[in-house]
Amino acid sequence: MAARSHLRPSPGSIPTSPGVYRFSDEHGRVIYVGKAKNLRARLSSYFQDFAALHPRTQTMVSTAAHLDWTVVGTEVEALQLEYSWIKEYDPRFNVKYRDDKSYPYLAVTLNEQYPRVQVMRGAKRTGVRYFGPYGHAWAIRETVDLLLRVFPVRTCSAGVFRGARNSGRPCLLGYIGKCAAPCVDRVSAEEHRGLAEDFCAFMAGDTGRFIRRLEQSMREAAAEQEYERAARLRDDIEALRTALEKQAVVLGDATDCDVIAFAEDPLEAAVQVFYVRGGRIRGQRGWVVDKVEDVGTGELVERFLAQTYGGADGGAADPAGAGAAAPGGPESAIPREVLVSAEPADRDAVVAWLGERRGAAVNLRVPRRGDKRTLLETVAKNAEQALARHKTQRAGDLTTRSRALNEVQEALGLDEAPLRIECYDVSNLMGEHVVASMVVFEDGLARKSEYRRFSVRGTGRNGAEQNDVASMHEVIKRRFTRYLEESSRHGEVARMGDGAENGTGGGTDGTARPGKFAYPPNLVVVDGGLPQVRAARAAMDELGVTDIAVCGLAKRLEEVWLPDDEDPVILPRAGEGLYLLQRVRDEAHRFAITYHRQKRAKALTGSALDDLPGLGPARRSALIKHFGSVKRLAAADTEQIAEVPGIGPHLARTIHDRLTGADGGSDGGVNGSGGDGARAGGRNAPDGKGG
Repeated sequence: MAARSHLRPSPGSIPTSPGVYRFSDEHGRVIYVGKAKNLRARLSSYFQDFAALHPRTQTMVSTAAHLDWTVVGTEVEALQLEYSWIKEYDPRFNVKYRDDKSYPYLAVTLNEQYPRVQVMRGAKRTGVRYFGPYGHAWAIRETVDLLLRVFPVRTCSAGVFRGARNSGRPCLLGYIGKCAAPCVDRVSAEEHRGLAEDFCAFMAGDTGRFIRRLEQSMREAAAEQEYERAARLRDDIEALRTALEKQAVVLGDATDCDVIAFAEDPLEAAVQVFYVRGGRIRGQRGWVVDKVEDVGTGELVERFLAQTYGGADGGAADPAGAGAAAPGGPESAIPREVLVSAEPADRDAVVAWLGERRGAAVNLRVPRRGDKRTLLETVAKNAEQALARHKTQRAGDLTTRSRALNEVQEALGLDEAPLRIECYDVSNLMGEHVVASMVVFEDGLARKSEYRRFSVRGTGRNGAEQNDVASMHEVIKRRFTRYLEESSRHGEVARMGDGAENGTGGGTDGTARPGKFAYPPNLVVVDGGLPQVRAARAAMDELGVTDIAVCGLAKRLEEVWLPDDEDPVILPRAGEGLYLLQRVRDEAHRFAITYHRQKRAKALTGSALDDLPGLGPARRSALIKHFGSVKRLAAADTEQIAEVPGIGPHLARTIHDRLTGADGGSDGGVNGSGGDGARAGGRNAPDGKGG
């Protein structure tokens, strides 16, 4: 693909003013809307070297057939116009937030003659007061059941209300005092509306007034010796206080704020919002977004704020299109303070725009310390869990996994779907403590019992420090050397390891148990670009393993590299195939980092001495205290080591041999079961099986 030449405006024709621009396809549909402080600088970036553009941007520019822009006076006007156009055109290359679940709201239908309290989901309706969102519908019903003692508002459906009016008999709630029964004219329409408005006021945070009023009435009833009425009022006060206790106090009583935090990966992001009113968490809500375009956290925050607070009525709109307002009603949807996990890309414009929407100043900031920072961290943890839950749900679907495997097969030109995928990643710190990981996915799911880890040598054959490419070559060669050895001992094993029950396989006679590396993958994925892929392919070619496909996944642009191609394969950004490869790569990275940290931590505490017979914690501590570090201990001779109290000549010689590698080490470390012995002596192992 290449950018269409007629899209590029003539030099000097693009103004340097703030504005909003639109890309449209050949059918006239708007596919992307963006804003810029300087239109010329922003639009020129689309027509630089096409190969240097992000793959998502390449796709967008290649799809576009027309470009136009509108100049505005200020950055705030640009933000407003961008939001309006995104809402109007719904362009497919813009970020779109979708609700991560369907949240129920407590709604009061003030647009009816006799307002009703009920649970509502879906689109927002004019004249309905919303509170929430709540995590579960039962939480709403518990709150309503407590409050109906004090505010006996109607909760029945329209059909039940008409039936009671026609029969002249109220429903059960009317008989037990949890409904004022306007259906049989126990209260007038005006009196019932007053109860509904008091209910809304209490839910909006005006709680002290009602509790004080009930306490005054209770004292008066007690003074008049109306003890039964005083007891009922006492129970009403307890019900209100219980309802309040269900909403945690997190900040000062006068604090109204929305707390917003993001968790993201290169493909998706999750955002969570806690609504705090009167110092209490009144609701929580979350969205998940596909990163259709290349955006950073600051841009995600900016667009989320625009879509959330950009409703025409000045209240909080619904980025997912569900139309549910924030708690407290439209007039208080934009609070005086908005706390975010990262500042928006254009903070000043966003602050000014929010101030215009609210009609008063809005404090938009990232809290650095105190209770607000603690609350933000809690919201961030919720966002991380929401993203992880979303990934788990997506990966757990059989149809989705099958589609992902088919997409990978088609993109890489494989003869069959890669039912077993192995991914390798190298981790080191400035060339020290070099390790690698191997993770296995079978049928699109992680198979952790098959994970392996490698301790890589610190120097190559020429004595030069190994780089990632050489380390990848070594690890792949060691893995498939073991595969060839074990398959020759036990016979050819099916790729999915179904030679015996529970996937353990068997030999040609059905009795021998194959080793840990006897199962070959359908696809080898390496974390890296073309150099790492070619190193892996070269290692396999040296061993004669030519029937297993190899590819690499580069982090920066999520490009898939094949060893024989100079250009990467670009998988659809929203496709399941790329999502599967990314999960495999990220899991290999996590596993490698974990092992690298363990190895580095052991090195700092003398791990090479951990399993040495006759050397317990006290003697190890004495050695480290005497020499200061394992490095100095390794440089000492036998006589110097023997000077340490408690260390005899024989033990000193054993320690010296271990640290200098003179004891030959042991065969291990490849599968993580013999790590320390392999680290110590594996460098001398000629067949590559040592650590």
